[in-house]
Amino acid sequence: MGISMGPNQYGKAEVRLVTVDRSTPRHSIKDLNVSSALRGDLDAVHLTGDNANCLPTDTQKNTVYAFAKQQPVGEIEDFALRLGRHFVSTADGITGARILIDEYNWQRIPVEGTGHDHSFSRANDEKRTTAVTIDGDTAHVVSGLKDLVVLKSTGSEFWGYPKDQYTTLAETTDRILATAVTARWRYRHTDVDWGKSFESIRATMLEAFATTHSLALQQSLYEMGKAALEKHPELAEVRLSLPNKHHFLVDLSPFGLENDNEVFFAADRPYGLIEGTVRRDDVDDAPMAWYSLAEF
Repeated sequence: MGISMGPNQYGKAEVRLVTVDRSTPRHSIKDLNVSSALRGDLDAVHLTGDNANCLPTDTQKNTVYAFAKQQPVGEIEDFALRLGRHFVSTADGITGARILIDEYNWQRIPVEGTGHDHSFSRANDEKRTTAVTIDGDTAHVVSGLKDLVVLKSTGSEFWGYPKDQYTTLAETTDRILATAVTARWRYRHTDVDWGKSFESIRATMLEAFATTHSLALQQSLYEMGKAALEKHPELAEVRLSLPNKHHFLVDLSPFGLENDNEVFFAADRPYGLIEGTVRRDDVDDAPMAWYSLAEF
């Protein structure tokens, strides 16, 4: 029986980076979580402990900080592309890199109706994301967002599903629909205004969630992905993960009260988890763009 080393990668996970632009009295900040992973001729380090091609993960961390000083971070996609291309072009034996970045959202604190020059508050738990994969001379960009919590107080139904001896869920034609959106979209190329594209895709998916009269969360998922693809030709596919944040009607009858779809118990677990990919028919798959990423 032969034994060999299979696909592998290594790097520095979750490098916390905060930069302050002090070029004017009105400061701006970038708050990032950066992870790097390198691939290539790494059999020797696994099989014999030969570190000749093993660029230390500490060096990868230091590169993140140095690059943030040498040039403004800018859009997270551009920063990830610079890092990934650097590792592939300068590190011996390294032929591929993946850079993951989460960006945390800070807003200026309003003072007398105007955002303060150097004071900020964390907006919410939502994070902008990117996953850039360098594979030789090819660059793949998968951007997105996660932990975007949304809710519809009506305009959602759920009925007509199979029932068996274990079914207790009652059908409904009017329910709260809430979820925490994780979305990733793959770009067809890198000639993109990343910030403008992100804001437009986010707004498009939110509008689709709001305006779709939903008979199932699966239907909302498809309409959100479809709307993003129709409006943004730079996209090849959209992958969505939508946990159903259940809101159950509270039985107020023991207190002689009627609950007319007004009082709910918000349950955090267990929860339904709806996931899927919406793609164009005329684009090729790009498995390396999703290398080692969760499917959704």
